[in-house]
Amino acid sequence: MGGTLLTLTILAPLAASMILLLIPPSRGLLIRIVALVGAGVTLPAAIWLCWRYDLTRGGYQFAQSVAWVPSLGIRYHVAADGISVVLILLTSIIITFGVTASWTQRNRTKEFLSLLLLLVSGVFGVFAARDLFFLFLFYEIAVLPMYLLIGVWGSSSKERTKEHSAMKLTLMLMGGSALILVAILALYFAQPIRTFDLGQMAATRYDADFQRWVFLAVYIGFGVLAGIWPLHTWSPDGHASAPTAVSMLHAGVLMKLGAYGVLRVGLGLLPDGAAAWAYPIGVIATINILYGAMSAMAQTDLKYVIAYSSVSHMGVVMLGLASLNPIGINGSVMQMISHGIMTGLFFAGVGLIYEKAHTRDTMRMGGFAGRMPGIAIAMTLGGLASFGLPGTSGFIAEFLSFYGMWLRYPLLALLSVCGIVLTAIYVLRILQRIFLGAFREKEYPDLPDARTSEWTAIAVLAGLLLLFGVWPRPLVQLIEAGVRTTLPITALSNGREAGPRHVEGVAVR
Repeated sequence: MGGTLLTLTILAPLAASMILLLIPPSRGLLIRIVALVGAGVTLPAAIWLCWRYDLTRGGYQFAQSVAWVPSLGIRYHVAADGISVVLILLTSIIITFGVTASWTQRNRTKEFLSLLLLLVSGVFGVFAARDLFFLFLFYEIAVLPMYLLIGVWGSSSKERTKEHSAMKLTLMLMGGSALILVAILALYFAQPIRTFDLGQMAATRYDADFQRWVFLAVYIGFGVLAGIWPLHTWSPDGHASAPTAVSMLHAGVLMKLGAYGVLRVGLGLLPDGAAAWAYPIGVIATINILYGAMSAMAQTDLKYVIAYSSVSHMGVVMLGLASLNPIGINGSVMQMISHGIMTGLFFAGVGLIYEKAHTRDTMRMGGFAGRMPGIAIAMTLGGLASFGLPGTSGFIAEFLSFYGMWLRYPLLALLSVCGIVLTAIYVLRILQRIFLGAFREKEYPDLPDARTSEWTAIAVLAGLLLLFGVWPRPLVQLIEAGVRTTLPITALSNGREAGPRHVEGVAVR
């Protein structure tokens, strides 16, 4: 049943996307209901997968495999370990509440929601794929709709038009995809038997020099989507131009695909290459953390603040991966979850503020807490989580990531921790600008708080930040089971192949 449910999670949004195209545009309510069902059905499925995952056995579970192109070794093969199931859960949360945040979308609603569901179907596929061909296919399905979603439904600013942002995003991500494709073909032709199966690839010994250059292609190719410095410049423009639901998916889920690709393909298949490049990756992650925080501090456009904060927080994700030890990698995946929920909350809140105040310029705001206390509380909780306040999900994620890096490169850990201070400065300053101080009555005569369905996304996402902060154990156990049984931890830690490796949940030598 688990394999069927995993496939259903991938196909349900895709099926809903296709059905939406058949519904007349005049049937607005039906369009929204179909989209919500297509997205919402993935949430109980993801919760069930997390609940039924066997922690004691670990490895990949819920497998389903069907021959696709046998002559080329291509199979539709999906399965999930502890890392995959928590990221599938994150995706289901963000898309479900992304659709509710788009409930008031009026411009070509069915096309917008259809592309949104197509995109998220690709995201689910990446997290579940155990065949490298299908992983790349789903990756492209997840990335390409962004061009239309931003170019058609986005908004322009004084600095950038939405068309410019969409084109810049697409060209940079396609450049990364080209490197990923080169790495995939190199791995494929290095196999004694032609196969794209990740389990069989993980059991293959690759030459150390081969691993070094292929890992570099994997890191840069996937790292573009993860927002690594200096290839991050597409991200702030894309965030700022995207509509609310797309921003939620963009920062909440899509950027995680880049980090997941480095984790699953880079660390999972090329441990010697990962060990060889660990220090440069840690340095770049540290730059991400500090540069992103300082850039966010200099912004006045609310979306750009959150966009640069995402660059900084994704640095924490990559820092945990660069530690190459179970503690750091646990923290990295936990940070993906925390940052995904946090930015989903931020962009939902920004969308509501912009819809009611018709501005994103924080210098024109002030005293909003008196008129929109609910939004103020939700945004404040997101801000507290962003600099890792104990009791929020950001604390445990950042603690594990920094601790893991301390065990490998203490100096980088010390420098990176300074990012917490910088984050606290810009978050508290932005919250003060928006919600405290004098209120401009003449400029904002009608500034209501969230209403009816608008409460859904911000209330649930804010609650999850607190829930996972107070009770992180279930998520940490799932992640730890995946790290322990599906990654070559010994090889990663020592920088060489040593001792047994766990592939598909079975130790092999």
